[in-house]
Amino acid sequence: MIRYSRAFWASMRRPWRRIALPRSLQCLVVGLLASLTSQAYAQQQTDARQQTDFTIKQLLSTMTTSAGQKIILPKNNAELIASIFEIPPGAHLPEHEHPYPRYGYILSGSLRVTDTETGHSKTYRPGDFVVESVGRWHTGASEGKEPTRLLVIDIVQHGRTNTVLRKSREGSG
Repeated sequence: MIRYSRAFWASMRRPWRRIALPRSLQCLVVGLLASLTSQAYAQQQTDARQQTDFTIKQLLSTMTTSAGQKIILPKNNAELIASIFEIPPGAHLPEHEHPYPRYGYILSGSLRVTDTETGHSKTYRPGDFVVESVGRWHTGASEGKEPTRLLVIDIVQHGRTNTVLRKSREGSG
């Protein structure tokens, strides 16, 4: 039987094992790494893809929000929340802002997002990926005759909400 000293086992420790991340942040990191490597992996697997029934389509690669802001994640207790939103045709979302990053993927219908500070609008359709602005007032409207369905991913500080409604401007003066 071969015996190893404590020093040997200490030298075998992997530095990455010492990093303690919350599970939600670990999932985010794994997802981001997967998206970064998926394009390179897809390129290497050209021959293999001909023999299988899967494809990889990169939807977006960005470091900024729709307003051109740098994407900054919560520093402590990050929590990832995934939801499906369904907005009836013609519905208008009240003016609001997001204190943390919010990402959306349009599944069906169309959504017009308007930055109420600049007046700039953009319409998103099925297959579009939305990286919403942070700390900027905006509205949304479901356009067309079918409901708008979107997958929404929020990354917030644990226990916090990611939508702040603007208080009515009436009566202020």
